[in-house]
Amino acid sequence: MSLSSPISLSRRALLGLIAGAAVAIDGRVAQADASLTFDELYGKVSVLGLEFSQKAKSLAGQKVRMRGFMAPPLKAEAAFFVLTEIPMALCPFCSSDSDWPDNIVVVYLGEKQTFVPPGQTIEVRGTLEIGSWTDPETGFVSLLRLRSSEFYTV
Repeated sequence: MSLSSPISLSRRALLGLIAGAAVAIDGRVAQADASLTFDELYGKVSVLGLEFSQKAKSLAGQKVRMRGFMAPPLKAEAAFFVLTEIPMALCPFCSSDSDWPDNIVVVYLGEKQTFVPPGQTIEVRGTLEIGSWTDPETGFVSLLRLRSSEFYTV
């Protein structure tokens, strides 16, 4: 074959090249967000409280996606909400992380979004943070957070 001859690619090879080009970003291959469920957040409960699972520890600082329900927000213009494993009529507000339920995650939005009814299943994507932290604006104490998040109804 000479250099001036057209290159022949099979349909499968062409689709593979297109797919490869679509996921290449800055010379790196983009990875899908890891899925994390409420059952995978904690490894065990001890006398010292909840202990994070190995999976949660390994995903700390990375983008993850979770499914659940939005607890009713404290106010209409809040920059965060609580993701719950089951639909709740009231926001599960805790005074300290020692009271932290094992089936909620605080979600801080990257930008304001319209909240949804508490019975609607949503998928949240954000960066996982673990460890006790107190929000300076609200005083809300959390063990787990998703930062720079966005959500979609499912």
